Amino acid sequence: MPSIVAGGVTLHYEESGRGAPVLLIPGTGSRGRTWWLHQVPALVAAGYRAITPDHRDAGPGLTLADLLADTAALIERVAGGPCRLVGTSMGALIIQELLLVRPELAVRAVLMASRARPDPVSLALAAAERELADSGISLPPAYDAVIRALQNLSPRTLADPEAAQDWLDILEMSPMDPKDPGQRAQLDITVDTDRRGAYGGITVPTLVLSFADDLVAPPARGRELAAAIPGAAYEEIPGAGHYGYLERPEAVDAAILKFLAA
Repeated sequence: MPSIVAGGVTLHYEESGRGAPVLLIPGTGSRGRTWWLHQVPALVAAGYRAITPDHRDAGPGLTLADLLADTAALIERVAGGPCRLVGTSMGALIIQELLLVRPELAVRAVLMASRARPDPVSLALAAAERELADSGISLPPAYDAVIRALQNLSPRTLADPEAAQDWLDILEMSPMDPKDPGQRAQLDITVDTDRRGAYGGITVPTLVLSFADDLVAPPARGRELAAAIPGAAYEEIPGAGHYGYLERPEAVDAAILKFLAA
């Protein structure tokens, strides 16, 4: 896997295709390979160069500023300059903050499963996840898989016996590891203040993409985010939860490609 060293940190990434670069930023606890199954093939087929980085390996003290610096380094040194950006969940948060501090690095931006402000449930969930990680308790993989499925998938997916079993198998084989210092550090990166006023300063063309059945970043929060960004487009994908880019990839890829090509 190729890598660069930026600010004393090694950043690993993969890339496919030869066209205009698109940098895809994964969510909390995820790696760049989460984009390989659906979004990378769609982007490459459309003539783009898809760049999929992993988040830095980090211990305590990771900050959003660190992740912004990492993203800027990848754009400048791997993409070769301003490029199109796609992110989901924490990846979207990184991008929307980058649009404020380094707007010259972005051509267009897609923010999936994101928000501009916290609410009681999102704050409680973030705190609970940190508390669980710090407790040293490891949930049985099968139980962890069920909880993640209920939290991140659409009822439509869960109602399909074959699809639900496939997801349960996948999630059980790839459990979250709270003992991994990088994953634990990422739990501190969350929307904990109201950023709607600040996002009024974003000037980069932006698409906010929400998933109709998302419990983690509900569509209402996505609509608020889009309303806060001048001129932002908003689209909502039905029958999808927080993992909507994996549940409804055809619809998500179509929305991304249409916006990036505009």
